[in-house]
Amino acid sequence: MPVSTSPQLSVVVPVFNERDNVAPLVHEITAALRGRAADDGGNFEIVYIDDRSRDDTLAVLTALKAEVPELRVVHHESQSGQSTAIRTGVKAARGTWVATLDGDGQNDPADIPKLIAERARAASDIKLFAGWRVNRQDSGSKRWASKWANAIRARMLRDDTPDTGCGIKLFERAAFLDLPYFDHMHRYLPALMQRAGWKTVSVPVNHRARSTGVSKYNNLNRALVGIRDLRGVAWLITRSKITRTREI
Repeated sequence: MPVSTSPQLSVVVPVFNERDNVAPLVHEITAALRGRAADDGGNFEIVYIDDRSRDDTLAVLTALKAEVPELRVVHHESQSGQSTAIRTGVKAARGTWVATLDGDGQNDPADIPKLIAERARAASDIKLFAGWRVNRQDSGSKRWASKWANAIRARMLRDDTPDTGCGIKLFERAAFLDLPYFDHMHRYLPALMQRAGWKTVSVPVNHRARSTGVSKYNNLNRALVGIRDLRGVAWLITRSKITRTREI
């Protein structure tokens, strides 16, 4: 099956030590998008970014390329973290719009067409459609930590987003690449898009329990890093300036 040289949609998936989740997720993505009309996600590519996994994730991805022509694989030569992996994938993407998924399989690729449908009926100044996990399938401690983190973030940033930590998102590639880059920026995309003058919406999506592997983060690490990042994003917002222009 040939892949267009100019896909309209790029599905970007960062992974680190997810060898057992790679193949099932890739096949779910193709099942969700193949056969659709081009403007409904049917003209797509899948861009996996291996963040220098220590297991054989890269080998599994390389083997999958032979049976999934939409699949592209980018490998980090040094481990760089999720935000950098996402940005690497977006820079490598050829689509005008990008959908992101976490590599652990907890996001449901069947929700990508739902986000695309939301985009089709939305105003042109909405550049981010963020997934909202209304029924999270995580441990009680992780749900509790996320609840408090979201409450503090919403109070400080006023980004009107109930769930910024959800991995499934759909956004315009050019708008994303115009945002300031820093580690962990993927957790603040709604606030950063709004800072740039764009609008964002949250869309309820499915969420699944992790079927294999282990989480790469713990609540304490998230909290310590999050406090510093939150202060930084708040500072960026206070220093932002949007200038409307028109060509004469």
